[in-house]
Amino acid sequence: MPEGPSVRKFQLLTSPFVGQVVAKVGGSSRKLSVNDLNALRLQDSQVHGKNLYLAFVAAEGPAGPTAEETVLQREAACGAHCPAQGQQGQDGIPHPYSQDEELQEAQHSRSEAPEAAEGQGNWLRIHFGMFGSVRANEFSRASRANKRGDWKDPVPRLVLHFESGGFLVFYNCRMLWCSSPRADPASDILSVEFHRGRALRALCAPDPICYTLLDQRYFSGLGNIIKNEILYLARIHPLTPGSLLALSDLERLLDCTVQFSSEWLHNKLRGQGLHPQVYQKEQCPLGHPLMKGTFGPTDGFKRLTWWCPQCQPAVLPGGGDPSPVT
Repeated sequence: MPEGPSVRKFQLLTSPFVGQVVAKVGGSSRKLSVNDLNALRLQDSQVHGKNLYLAFVAAEGPAGPTAEETVLQREAACGAHCPAQGQQGQDGIPHPYSQDEELQEAQHSRSEAPEAAEGQGNWLRIHFGMFGSVRANEFSRASRANKRGDWKDPVPRLVLHFESGGFLVFYNCRMLWCSSPRADPASDILSVEFHRGRALRALCAPDPICYTLLDQRYFSGLGNIIKNEILYLARIHPLTPGSLLALSDLERLLDCTVQFSSEWLHNKLRGQGLHPQVYQKEQCPLGHPLMKGTFGPTDGFKRLTWWCPQCQPAVLPGGGDPSPVT
């Protein structure tokens, strides 16, 4: 599913439409009555971790900040230095997912998204599935045939046409109304308010480090791609208990987290793809064969993990490298 940098880009795509009135709506969403958005004004657009929030008000209500003001505010918040352009999604990442992993991703998407309506409110919370995306003034087109050999374009969950003539299209996402954004900027890895001290304390737990990194309470916006890449960059085995790592190792891991996430966002805004070093690879950049396993808490979600046994040696009680779970 889209990680923090992707959702940040989605938000920047919506910003030019802030202040505009919805003239026509469409989409296949069953959870949301899309017609309720007709004739409303898009008042604000925010991103928190992996969730996008859009605020709507009656058209005769206050217009809120201008599109230019919103874009400048968001760029300042995330450290972006260039306008959003080009395509959306996990740029440059191949998707050779197995059917089992697609099912797990769908289950994980449901577990992170709100399970029930949160009552009346003017904020629309949008949580994206595995191939979720936002497009501005264009529709997604099929890039290959499906399993039945049909070239069918993806079906939008929501389409918002504005009085200006432009439109926004939302794919593979779940949407629910809420009273306000449920956000903690201190946990957002791309926020200037990201709290390193709190994140560091979380990493010191005796749990495998790859479990802690995906805990959105401390690392909002961090997903499986970022997890794999930063553990390799920091030279840490994914199953190493955080409590066994030196403070300097954990500090280096935090540095890699912020730097990699920020660089990925900046590349997206420049229309450049991501070139992972270990994610879905067979060899690391030094030519060592990679190992792959499915790891996660006993009562939680399991994610595929790639690591290099030579570059990321195990640091476990009793020694030895754990056998990968397949």
